Amino acid sequence: MRIGKKLIVFIVGFCLPAVISVSYCLSMWFDHRVETFKQSAVNIELSTIQSQIEKDIKQLELLAKVYALPLSKLAIKERVSLDEAWRDSLLADHLSLFYLNNGELQPFSPIYDDVTSFGFDSIPALLQDTTQALSGIYMLQDKSFIVSLVPISQSRSVVLARRLTPAYLSTYGLKGLVSNIDMVQGEAIETLDAYSDNPIFSLKVPSLISERPAYLEVQFSEAAFNQVKLKYDLVTFSIVGVGLLILIIGYIWLKMGLIRPFRRLMTQVADIDPIAKTYTPLVGSGCSELVIMADRVNTLLARIFQQKERFKTTLESIAEAVILTDIEAKVVYLNPQAEQLLGVKSNNAIGVTVDSLLSTDKSIKDELREFMRSQAQAPILSKLKLKTDKTRILERSISNLLNHQRVVIGTVIVLRDVTQEELLKMQLRQKANIDSITSLLNRRAFEERLEKFSHDAQSIAICYFDLEQFKLINDSCGHSAGDTMLAMVAKAMQSCLSKDEMLARLGGDEFGLAIRDHNALEVAQLVKRVTASVSMQVLRDNGCHYKVGISAGVAIARAPYISPKEMLKDADVACIAAKRKGCNQVHFYDDNDKESIYQRNAPMWAVRIGQAIEHNELLLYYQPIKGMGPGEHRQRMEILLRIQEPCGRILSPAQFIEAAERFKLMNDVDKEVIRKAFLWLSLHEEIWDDHCISINLSGNSLGAEGMVEYIAEQFKRFEIPSKCICFEITETSAIQNRNRAMDMLNYLRKLGFSFALDDFGTGFASYGYLKELPVDYVKIDGCFVKSLATNAKDFAIVKSIHDVCGVMGIETVAEFVENQDIIDRLEDIGINYAQGYAIGRPKPLDTYMELWRSRGQQLQAKPTLELVSA
Repeated sequence: MRIGKKLIVFIVGFCLPAVISVSYCLSMWFDHRVETFKQSAVNIELSTIQSQIEKDIKQLELLAKVYALPLSKLAIKERVSLDEAWRDSLLADHLSLFYLNNGELQPFSPIYDDVTSFGFDSIPALLQDTTQALSGIYMLQDKSFIVSLVPISQSRSVVLARRLTPAYLSTYGLKGLVSNIDMVQGEAIETLDAYSDNPIFSLKVPSLISERPAYLEVQFSEAAFNQVKLKYDLVTFSIVGVGLLILIIGYIWLKMGLIRPFRRLMTQVADIDPIAKTYTPLVGSGCSELVIMADRVNTLLARIFQQKERFKTTLESIAEAVILTDIEAKVVYLNPQAEQLLGVKSNNAIGVTVDSLLSTDKSIKDELREFMRSQAQAPILSKLKLKTDKTRILERSISNLLNHQRVVIGTVIVLRDVTQEELLKMQLRQKANIDSITSLLNRRAFEERLEKFSHDAQSIAICYFDLEQFKLINDSCGHSAGDTMLAMVAKAMQSCLSKDEMLARLGGDEFGLAIRDHNALEVAQLVKRVTASVSMQVLRDNGCHYKVGISAGVAIARAPYISPKEMLKDADVACIAAKRKGCNQVHFYDDNDKESIYQRNAPMWAVRIGQAIEHNELLLYYQPIKGMGPGEHRQRMEILLRIQEPCGRILSPAQFIEAAERFKLMNDVDKEVIRKAFLWLSLHEEIWDDHCISINLSGNSLGAEGMVEYIAEQFKRFEIPSKCICFEITETSAIQNRNRAMDMLNYLRKLGFSFALDDFGTGFASYGYLKELPVDYVKIDGCFVKSLATNAKDFAIVKSIHDVCGVMGIETVAEFVENQDIIDRLEDIGINYAQGYAIGRPKPLDTYMELWRSRGQQLQAKPTLELVSA
C-alpha cells in the first residue's frame, strides 16, 4: 500500500474516530457536569429552604418567649392600644397573638374578635393542658401556620401564630430555580418525583404536634439547566467541526509537502544500478527529512562503492589465503596469498571444485555442501596437512556467504599456515607437563594423568617419596648441586620401574609413583628396590661425598573404590608417618590407624578451628580438682577445651589440637581460651575470693610476640583479680623456649599471676629446670600416678617429686587419679591436690555456677580452675 493511501486510511480509520470519540466523551462529560451541577444546586437550595423555615420557627419561638409574660400582664386598655398599633404595623397580615385560657383560644384584644378572620380558630386538645413551651408547624385544613406556645400560668398560655401563605412560602425558594413550594400534612417522602422535567422534592419540617407531621413540597424548574446543557452541546459540535476542518487541511498539506516529493525520491532510488561503476546522486525536496534521506542514501552509495574497492584490496593484502566458492562448491575467487600457497593461478582455479584444488582434503566438497545446507551462522574450524614442496599444517575456517536476503550463496574458506605455532605449542606443552630438572612429569601433569592411568585398573598403589638429608646438600653445596642430585635420584628410580608405573616429581624433594595391578607385597618389594637404588647414589662436590635417604608412604585401593586424588593425600600422610620412623622407612596407610586419620584430617580440622574461633564456637568444660590433706584449699577445677560439630557431637581435643599445632593455630586458640575464661570469671564476682583459674599456654604461645600484651590487655579490660588466674606451661615447651618463657613468666608474675608446670617428670632434666622456673604448682605427669597403688617405682618417683617441691615451697597436683586406692596413697605421700575421674568427670563450664550455688558452703574441696587446650 502506498504512503498516500496509508495516509487516507490513517485519517479516516484513526483520526476521524479519534475526533468523534473525543467529542462523544466530551459530550458525556458535559452531561455529567450538568447533572452534577443540577444535583448540587438542588441539594444546596433544599438545604437553604430548610434552614430558612427552621430560622423562622426559631425567631417566632424567641419572640413569643421574650414578649409572652410582659404582654400577659398588660391591662385591657393597654392591650387594645397594642393591638391597634399591631394592626397599623401590617404585622397582623401574617402574625397574630392569642391567649389560650383554660383550653379556650381567645384573641389578644377583647375588642376585636378576629380569631376566625385570621383562620386560626382552634387549638388541638393535646395542647390545652401543656405546661411547656412548644414551637413548630401546625396544619389546619389546607392552611399552614408557624405556631409558638408559651405557658404563663397553670391555665393560661400565650400563642403566637404566623400564617404561611403560598406567596410567603415562595419567598423561601430561589427565583428561576424553584417554581412552587407547598406545605403538606403527613410524613415526608424522600423524593416525590426526582427524574421528571420538573422534579419535586420533599423536606421534613418541625411539627408543633409530633402526631400531626407536615413537610414542604418543593418543585424545581428545569429551564435553567436546559440553557446550560444547550451551551455545552454547542461547544461539542464546534469542536467536531474544527477537528474535521483541521484534518482536511492537514491532509492537503501532507500530500503536497511529503507524498509527492517522496514518490519522486523513490523513483530515483529504483533507477540505481548496483553493478555500475558510477552512480547518479539522489535529489531530495519537499521537506528537510527527504533532503537528509537523499544525502544519507548518497553517502551510503559512496560507501558501498568504496567498500567494494576496499574489500578487494583487503583480500589481496591479508596474510591468510582466502577462497570463495559458489553454491556448487566451485571456486569463484582466490586472493594472491591463496595462489601462492596452492601454487596455482587465479584464472586456472576459477570454476574448478575445491577438492581438486586441495588434493590432500578430499572430503572438503561434501563438507561444504553439508555446511551450506545447515545454514550455520558460526564458522567451523579444523586443521589439515598440506603437502606441497614441504609439509605444512594449515588452520581451515569455513563460513557461509549470505546475500542481502540471508540466503546462502556460497562459502568463504580461509587457510592460515600454523606450522610454527603448532611446533611452539608442542614445546610449551612439554614444558608445562615435564619437570625441567628430572625430565619427569610434574605434579600437575601427574594429577591430570592419574585418572586415566587408574581407568580399568583392578588396583592402584600411590607411593609418596620424600628425600632425607637433601636440605644438607642444598645448604652445603648450593642449589645447582641439589638439582644434580635430584636428576640422579630420578634416574635411579626410573631404572627400577616398568611400563606399568608412572613416576613424577611432585615438588622440591618429593616424588610420586603410581603402580597398576600389583598386590601389597609386590608394591613393598618395588619400593624397597627404589629405596636401595636411591641410597646408592653418591654426589661428589669439593672432595666431599653426599648421599640421600628416602621415606616412602604408600596408599593402596582396589576397584571400584579407587579415588586417585584421595589416595595421593593418604600416601602423603603415610609418608609423614614413615619419616617419624627414621630414614629409608616405608609406611602403608591404614584407615584404622588413628594417627594417620588425624594427619589426614588435619587440614580439615585447621579450617574448622578457624571457623570455631571466628564464630565463637569453642566450648569450655570443667573437671574438679580436689584438695588433699587438712586445712583450707582454694576451689579448683580444670577447664577442658571442646568443639561441637554441626550434628551436636562434642569433639575431644585429641582430634583437633594436633592440627592446630601443625598449622600454627595454637596461638589463636590460646587467645580465645584466655578471652572466654576472663569473660566467664568477670561475670561471676561472687567466686573471686576462693577460686583460681589456671590457663594452659601451649609451646607456640609461650613467648610468642604479642601474647604478653594480649594477656595484659584482657586483664585490664575485664578487671578481674590476678590471684584468680594461674597460667600453666608444659615442661617440654618451657625447655624449648627457655629465654622467652623466663621473660614472659617474670612479666606476668609482676602483674600478680601464678604459674604451674604441667606434665612434670617426662623431660630429661626436670629437676634442673624446676629450680630455675618461677612456678607455684607442679602437676605430676599421669604416667607416674595411674599405677601408683600397684607400682612401687611409681610411688617412689611421685614421693620424690613431692618431697623436692615441698623443699622449694611448690605445691603438687597429681593427675589421672582414677580410683580410691590412688587417693589413699596420695594422702600417704602428702600430695596437695588430686585430679581425675575418681574426683569428677568433665562437665560444661556453663553449668558450674548452678551446681556451686546448690552446694552452697558445704563443698569440702575447693577446686582450682584450669583451662587447658589439650
